[in-house]
Amino acid sequence: MKIKSKFDHYNFNVLDLDKSLSFYEKALGFKEHRRKEASDGSFILVYLSDGYDSGFTLELTWLRDRKEPYNLGENEIHLCVRVPGDYDEVRNYHKEMNCICYENTEMGLYFINDPDGYWIEVLPLEEK
Repeated sequence: MKIKSKFDHYNFNVLDLDKSLSFYEKALGFKEHRRKEASDGSFILVYLSDGYDSGFTLELTWLRDRKEPYNLGENEIHLCVRVPGDYDEVRNYHKEMNCICYENTEMGLYFINDPDGYWIEVLPLEEK
């Protein structure tokens, strides 16, 4: 059997859904694409879209009973996005938001972190 898979979504669990939704819209322009809520209110899943035709979404999972921050271990995982326009201008915007957690100027990249501590690598849309 030969399987050909297609990326669908990636998940981050979040403590404060409204804060996370606000961050992702402000920092990266992601918008809510769809939502699923448990009938008993125990969880909410929100799928964010980047607005492109890729079909890929970022799922934010909120669990009602979760009160303590998530343990991300050594946080050796990350999501990567590419941004159009002036890359330096975007980086300066993220600096103003105070969400840059790591920069590697030699490699020409940087990371931002969301309210729950997840890292997102930010690269220019066009590779140099």
